[in-house]
Amino acid sequence: MTTSPVLRRAVASSFLGSAIEYYDFLLYATASAVVFGKVFFPGLEPGLATVASFGTFATGYLARPLGGLVFGHFGDRLGRKRMLVLTMILMGGSSFLIGLLPGYAQVGVAAPVLLVLLRVVQGISVGGEWGGSVLLSVEHAKSRRGLWAGFTNAGGPAGSLLSTVALSVTAGLTSEADFLAWGWRIPFLFSIVLLAVGMFVRSRVEEPPAFVSAKRHRIPVVAVLREHPRALLLGIGTGLAAFVFQATLTTFVLSYGVRVGHGRQDVLDALTISSATAVVGVLAWSAFSDRVGRRPVMFAGAVLIALFGFGLFPLVRAGGDAPLVLALVVGQGILHPMLFGPLAALYAELFATGSRYTGASLGYQVAGLGAGFAPLIFAELQRGSGASTVPVSVTIAVFCAVSAACVLALRETGRGELPAEGS
Repeated sequence: MTTSPVLRRAVASSFLGSAIEYYDFLLYATASAVVFGKVFFPGLEPGLATVASFGTFATGYLARPLGGLVFGHFGDRLGRKRMLVLTMILMGGSSFLIGLLPGYAQVGVAAPVLLVLLRVVQGISVGGEWGGSVLLSVEHAKSRRGLWAGFTNAGGPAGSLLSTVALSVTAGLTSEADFLAWGWRIPFLFSIVLLAVGMFVRSRVEEPPAFVSAKRHRIPVVAVLREHPRALLLGIGTGLAAFVFQATLTTFVLSYGVRVGHGRQDVLDALTISSATAVVGVLAWSAFSDRVGRRPVMFAGAVLIALFGFGLFPLVRAGGDAPLVLALVVGQGILHPMLFGPLAALYAELFATGSRYTGASLGYQVAGLGAGFAPLIFAELQRGSGASTVPVSVTIAVFCAVSAACVLALRETGRGELPAEGS
């Protein structure tokens, strides 16, 4: 398989940019499960502190559709590359500032307020990043759009891998008291180094020819709502289960695993292993969707995730490291990528070039609200059900049913050219 240097640079930029963005975004997710409840909400009982911590986590997802709308608008008007440079600066800067934030013990209620504000900036940034990264690869590609777009989604678990390794290493080198006092800050401060690397790679990328010659809409979101309303709604529904299950594995299971007796370090190590397998899984299923189509792979993924949701928590609480690792590797490394991997190409293929950044970003980021609220919903379900995980598994299955139905209602997008204006 031969690829042009331009495509290789675009794919490398998409993967690295996505990995760096999600390192910062998911670092917060991991920290919200194991640190923030104690640092920023120390006066609450543990269950409520977890709910409050996941609440700040959710604000980042609430801001993501806004980021998708704003950056999608200017990305469709001014260019993909300019917006991607700006999103990277915003994400790296806000993560670095989180690493400098004083805790509740130092400044009181101002600490969680500042934390939420910086989380909103993170959400706006990642809301604009994903769509542009996918389009850099898809619009440069001549074939195998699933695989090339999949590198952007593979950046997600790669970023999760980086973030969990960073927190795991820091936690392993410090005592519990030191980790809560200052150790957790080191991975956030390291964001400034990743920002410098990402900016260097991104500066060498060219605008896709498809965008250069595309029709410009004065208000791209109007074009999306006028020309592709059905595609937008079905795309949102298709992505819901992927995001709910993603948050289940990368955030809720961390908190749940510690509560049922696993060591914090053991849970982080298991997530590190599963994140590494997820990078391979995303690329493999994305490439396979180029052969058999997006719909068969994603429908099978939704069904299997619904079933696995009932076995996930018994495995986590079975005791020992092996069942925990097995649960996360099967969930994050095999099943979740079936639904999540082809999603990048699917969203890009649903919209015409002149409004593609806006449409793909809105579809993906609105669906991403499922990930923002899932840990909060699950924590509340457990508080109201005597710590039973059955309601959580049922909720996952319901979201999977919605996504499976939307996949069946969509046309197959994996074959043929990217859609022209008005199609």
